[in-house]
Amino acid sequence: MSETLTDSVALTEPEHSLDVPKGLGARIADLGVSRASLRVSATGLPQDVAKACDSGAHDQPQSMCPAFGSLRVGLRMRRTATVLVGSACCVYGLTFTAHFYGARRSVGYVPFDSETLVTGKLFEDVREAAYALADPTHYDAVVIINLCVPSASGVPLRLLPQSINGVRIIGIDVPGFGVPTHAEAKDVLSAAMLRRARQEAEQGPVQAPRGGRSQRPAVALIGEMFPVDPMTIGRLLESLELAAGPVVPTREWRELYGALAGVAAAAIHPQYSGVCNEFAVAGRPVVGSAPVGYEGTAAWLEAIAAACGVPSTVLTAAKNRWLPATREAIKGAPIKGRITLSGYEGSELIVGRLLIESGADLRYVGTACGRTEWSRTDCDWLESKGVRVQYRATLEQDLAAMREFSPDVVIGTTPVVQQAKERAIPALYFTNLISARPLMGPAGAGSLAQVINAALASRSRFDAMDAFFRHSDGCFPSDRGARAAAAVATGTGG
Repeated sequence: MSETLTDSVALTEPEHSLDVPKGLGARIADLGVSRASLRVSATGLPQDVAKACDSGAHDQPQSMCPAFGSLRVGLRMRRTATVLVGSACCVYGLTFTAHFYGARRSVGYVPFDSETLVTGKLFEDVREAAYALADPTHYDAVVIINLCVPSASGVPLRLLPQSINGVRIIGIDVPGFGVPTHAEAKDVLSAAMLRRARQEAEQGPVQAPRGGRSQRPAVALIGEMFPVDPMTIGRLLESLELAAGPVVPTREWRELYGALAGVAAAAIHPQYSGVCNEFAVAGRPVVGSAPVGYEGTAAWLEAIAAACGVPSTVLTAAKNRWLPATREAIKGAPIKGRITLSGYEGSELIVGRLLIESGADLRYVGTACGRTEWSRTDCDWLESKGVRVQYRATLEQDLAAMREFSPDVVIGTTPVVQQAKERAIPALYFTNLISARPLMGPAGAGSLAQVINAALASRSRFDAMDAFFRHSDGCFPSDRGARAAAAVATGTGG
């Protein structure tokens, strides 16, 4: 094994496992899980990933390397080591991006060359790395991620031991030609972990969540969200006499058991199809969409109540509590302007719903993610409002929509924002300025309107700059006259 791995992986501080009192462990009967497993293709990849591989690289959206999504999930979990297996340039780019987004731990790396790849020595190096890292005093799990070259070459991570010294070994393939977006790569690792946790829960007692179990029936939340949003959703669920369960992707392994122990799951971000399948196998209904805007909040409360068997009187009281406040928040912060929206985070459709309910003239929503069952409600609602929804959107489609609809504000990815500003159109980067803001309930309406209206108000500044730079010499008229006079005086012009 190369010394690169040993040198680059920093051990996190030890965490002592808590003794689980009798009765707190979740058994298969308590979870209601079945012993069925998700089907996989002949390649060992999940069927949706294998299908994407068959479709060819040219069918993939133009997103960042998808492996960043799985890497991000692993790096955010306590007591979890993450190791990349791939080309050195890919590993460098992924670790750079991970640390740019705030990762505070090292990334493991198993290097290879042509000889170790074709002789099978690379797999031996990976296995040796797994044994070197599998220290139960430091880790609950070691995640090993095959990038493009080892995935295409068939390096068989599925042959690694399921656990070493009590430390789980999770091996996944996340090739750029097979997993369309980094948002869906988050699902690849999250689903693999949830599957392993489900299988462990079927075998006997498991650890309870760090904060203990909720006294109310809990609803697990699916999708990375702005920190305020889970709290807002929790208050909405409390009004239904429910509780918010763990958010998947989780921050530590034991939270996976807590997610499975809930009565239902809410797919706030719909691209987590593998995670949704695992909840379905565990016998947990999954509710799509999110509590955004007035209509969205009402529909979501109704769907959660139906999935969890909440009495109609409790549902009515919850709606009477939250819907008027949401309507007032929208009324107090209207958005007036034409907008096109695109992104690759997976939350584009629910942001579009909130924009429409806030009064925006939204014409186009593009998402790099694919169509799933959990996004169908949002897509149908947007299309009923005359919005064009484009799944697997390309940069060319996003730019064509901008040219077609001549928006007052463009919300999009970095190249879309760049093109918009070159056209003197105010533009907002979706990932940092929109998806990182609260969206749910009354707080979401006011927060989103604040940033959109600020961009709308800047249109006059863009017009002034555009007019300035359209002059042949880049000068204001007064400056041009002064330059001409100086040129005549010095004999350099006439």
